[in-house]
Amino acid sequence: MIYGGIWQALGILQDMKKLWVIWLLAATAVPAAAPVEVVVGGTAFRNTAGEKVWQDFQRKAEASAQGGLRLRMLVHGELGPEEQIVSGLRRNRVQYANLSALVTSTVVPETALLYAPYLFDSSAQADFVIDTYLTPEFRKLLAAKGLELIAWYDLGNSNFWSRKKPLLTPADLRGVRLRIGANRATQFLGEALKADVIPLPFSDIIPSLQRGLIEAGENGLPLYTRTGIAREAPFMTMTGHCLAVSFIVADKRWLDRQTPALQKILRDSFPDAAALRKSTRDEIAVDLANASKLGFKIYRLNSAQHQAWASATRGTHPALVADIGGESARLYAGITASRKKFAARLAKPARP
Repeated sequence: MIYGGIWQALGILQDMKKLWVIWLLAATAVPAAAPVEVVVGGTAFRNTAGEKVWQDFQRKAEASAQGGLRLRMLVHGELGPEEQIVSGLRRNRVQYANLSALVTSTVVPETALLYAPYLFDSSAQADFVIDTYLTPEFRKLLAAKGLELIAWYDLGNSNFWSRKKPLLTPADLRGVRLRIGANRATQFLGEALKADVIPLPFSDIIPSLQRGLIEAGENGLPLYTRTGIAREAPFMTMTGHCLAVSFIVADKRWLDRQTPALQKILRDSFPDAAALRKSTRDEIAVDLANASKLGFKIYRLNSAQHQAWASATRGTHPALVADIGGESARLYAGITASRKKFAARLAKPARP
């Protein structure tokens, strides 16, 4: 009995010792760092290539961070219009976002140059100028405003759509009630075509078509086909008169405070310009092939028709550059020089 009591007492002491060790370890342990939360804002539409890009970005970034990142994906307009997203970036309520060139121009006015009609002669030329000249230029301009350029998101060319009849020549827009975005470039464009220009937010397009307030407008093909506009205004003229562009940006002040490893993940997890172009152009090709199913009819321009549209609208460039001010004159000259470099590359004979 005595020995049994001794062994029992020793057992209790051993248990107390274990509890003491466990408590000591718990008291001195460093708590695991909470994942860095990133609020991501955007206005992507569901079941589009743009939505898939965001989904892939989230999976790649969170997997690369191995628990160190938590992305709060508010990319379907949950934060409201783009102006609200810009406000969120300024107030550190949004850290990562997709901004159209239109709303970006409220921060960096020079991005409105991208809406100049027929600024580029082809997609290949635009790709060259963007990659070799405009991307580094806009990266500096955005950084000066506290935004880091993550990726240049090419959404294809804008085209004219209409409700009643196809718009095959510039004269077909004379007096037509034309919806334009709230920027000077599209206002100059509509005025050059002698249309009855009506500035409206994107969200008002469909109800305005249904009420007869507008008869025509212009957008990139994905927005036209995937948002219901095509069924209300089924005539699509492939004018390709300007780029539809978005910028993927981050709050630079916030990003610079993160560890180098997290900065790299947030920069590298989003697809590069080449991958984004392929995604957009593949989606456009699918939509064009399924035009009848999607409820619209395509009108392609011949060379003479295309030149007529360009001749009627390119004269707006000087007024737009003067209206924007800032660095726009220098950037426009740089675009012109880059176009010449692209032409020289095409003219250069290939090596045998």
